[in-house]
Amino acid sequence: MNARSYVVDPAPIPALPVSGSTLLFPIHRVYCVGRNYAAHAVEMGGDPDREPPFFFQKNPDDLYVGDSFPYPSASQDVHHEIELIVALKDGGVDIPQDRALDCVFGYGVALDMTRRDLQARAKEMARPWEVGKAFEKSGPCSALRAASEIGHPTAGAIWLDVNGKRRQTGDLDQLVWKVPEMISHLSGLFRLAAGDIIMTGTPAGVGPVERGDLMRGHIDGVGDIAFRVI
Repeated sequence: MNARSYVVDPAPIPALPVSGSTLLFPIHRVYCVGRNYAAHAVEMGGDPDREPPFFFQKNPDDLYVGDSFPYPSASQDVHHEIELIVALKDGGVDIPQDRALDCVFGYGVALDMTRRDLQARAKEMARPWEVGKAFEKSGPCSALRAASEIGHPTAGAIWLDVNGKRRQTGDLDQLVWKVPEMISHLSGLFRLAAGDIIMTGTPAGVGPVERGDLMRGHIDGVGDIAFRVI
């Protein structure tokens, strides 16, 4: 491929649709919060009472809206993790918690699909997790819903069914670190910006998927997601 065939103007930008409109939300960065539900932290061998929040990143184009999830290469153990996502319309550094929600455009439902075997290997070697987390189409998403429409959800059921059987279930009020705390803490580490997405963590019940599985997820007041593993 020569330079002329690759370089375009304007360059394409990964984006998510906004529910009820033709608008698109351009994605800047994707921050993922680890072990942010107490039961899941215990499930993964952590201690939520003592662990400060920690973050890793996906690539902006890992997030997408579609009816299928392609089972990734180099893994034999891919897990589902349903999450609330927060989309920022503004940012900055050292954002106070009492101003953090002013930065929020809206919310959506997503899955942080994880190559668990590669993640486990990285943990054993004290290496970053991106090989298990930041692969192509690892973030199936719903359309975003604006906070001006639904407010800022702090409670409500979050669940995931696989082939009609409930796998994950929890409530947004079980988040160890609440949305304003996440935004404020992140802004002390990075300069947050419009277009940033925060994946807020997953409740207990994570487990493997197989080709052919039908995934259906829901968050009260936010939305639904459905796709098939292929």
